[in-house]
Amino acid sequence: MNSMPYNKPVPVPDADTEPFWSACREGRLSVQCCSGCGAKRLPPERFCPKCHAAESEWRDVSGRGKVYSWIVVRHPVPGDVYAGDVPYVVALIDLAEGVRMASNIIDCDPDAVTAEMAVEVVFEAVTDDITLPKFRPS
Repeated sequence: MNSMPYNKPVPVPDADTEPFWSACREGRLSVQCCSGCGAKRLPPERFCPKCHAAESEWRDVSGRGKVYSWIVVRHPVPGDVYAGDVPYVVALIDLAEGVRMASNIIDCDPDAVTAEMAVEVVFEAVTDDITLPKFRPS
C-alpha cells in the first residue's frame, strides 16, 4: 500500500460484494457465476438475471479484456478530490470471459486509448481493506 493516506472515496463492501473485494486484496479478479446456468455477472446480484436461480459462486477470471467504451475526464468539479488526477480514463472493459466492468485505464496516455484495445488488470492497494482493480494496455 502507498505510504501516503488515500483521501478519495472507497467502496464499502457488503455481504454481496465482499468476495469480490477479498479477491482483489489477494491480487485476483473474480466474478459471480450462477450455479444453475453458469452465467457470469459483475456486479453481483442475489438472483441470476438469466434463470433466476439464487445460488451462485465466485470464480477467478483471467483479468484480460478489451476496451468497450471510455471517457477522458479533463475538467474536474471544483474541489474534487480527483482534480490532481486529470486527465484520467474511466472505461468499460469487456473481460475475455464475457463480463463487462467499469474501471480506470492507467499507464497509458489518455489520448492513446482506443476501442478494442487489449488490456490487463492490475491492482492498486489504496487502504488496508480495499484494493482497486484497474487496467493497463497489454
